Amino acid sequence: MDKAERRQQILLNARDVFAKRGYHAAKIDDIVAAAGVARGTFYLYFEDKRAIFEEIVDRTFTRIGMAVLRVETEDPSRSVAAQIKENIRRIVGALIEDPATTKILLSDAVGLDPAFDRKLLSFYEEIGKLLEASLIDGQSMGIVAQGDAHMFAIMTLGALKEIMYHVVMRGLEYPQERIVEEIFSFLSAGYLRIQP
Repeated sequence: MDKAERRQQILLNARDVFAKRGYHAAKIDDIVAAAGVARGTFYLYFEDKRAIFEEIVDRTFTRIGMAVLRVETEDPSRSVAAQIKENIRRIVGALIEDPATTKILLSDAVGLDPAFDRKLLSFYEEIGKLLEASLIDGQSMGIVAQGDAHMFAIMTLGALKEIMYHVVMRGLEYPQERIVEEIFSFLSAGYLRIQP
């Protein structure tokens, strides 16, 4: 196994250990046992438990940020509704396909320490700003109702986080496509001004 594969193996096993035990209860010994590597091998790749945890969270932030694409109202090949559903599908898919990391984001990452809380808050603020900018764009195109785009963004993120909390943390069983359709219906009944 090369270094990149070994590093990935440690990351995946650490993610599962954090999801199962929580950040504070997880020990480096748990991670190396799950990964099947020596403790010294762990330290070749990561400075400490905090460093590997932070990388897991950072990778998820990046994956979620890359999931959202700009809606093009002039695209003749795809309707605005189809593009919005695709964005919802990509975000929900990123969260559902990696429930262990989603669990970490929704529970263990919160309250870790003040520095990490600032990082988490900064991530949500950035996602909120991107969503708010998209909503303002949508308002100028007539596909989003006039109103406080900042508040719309906060409500949208809150709804999505709550749904994912129930799916991942509480075992609410909904197929991914049903989640996408319900979120789209909710937004359509709210600030979206498009035909399904």
